[in-house]
Amino acid sequence: MTPTSQIEIGVVLERQRPKSPWADVTGDTLWLPAAILPAAPDLPPFTRLTETPSGELLFAGCFTMALHRTETANYRDNLATGAPRIWIALRASASAQGITIIGVTPDPAEGESYTEAGTDITGHVPMPSEIAAILADFVAEHHIERPFIKRRRRDWSSDTEDEFA
Repeated sequence: MTPTSQIEIGVVLERQRPKSPWADVTGDTLWLPAAILPAAPDLPPFTRLTETPSGELLFAGCFTMALHRTETANYRDNLATGAPRIWIALRASASAQGITIIGVTPDPAEGESYTEAGTDITGHVPMPSEIAAILADFVAEHHIERPFIKRRRRDWSSDTEDEFA
């Protein structure tokens, strides 16, 4: 599906220190989505931003968030919550950092679909007001209200077996 619009954003991840006494052996690191930046800074990927009590925040890089006309109802519902979110999906990889961003979306249904893989890390972060304004304009321009049409079920009780023989 070709996106109707794209938004360039910056993604911030939190790398938490392992709390396990076996951390030196397993090398486990917990990655979590931390924030979205409406304007991506001119920094190389995985630049350390700050230290946190549990680890550190890193600018993971720039990402293109695609917007589709067919998903405007989901975008509208996300904005209507009063606390809109953006979903970020991460996957362990063989990269130097050990993590790759596989998706960023303002669509709650697509965000939920990222959780189905089972091995991916999916989380949501608050949507910055600048992105919420762009998304609201996109919905206003492209949303078409589609009426819900309930299908009628066939009455199987009046059928005879001869029809299926």
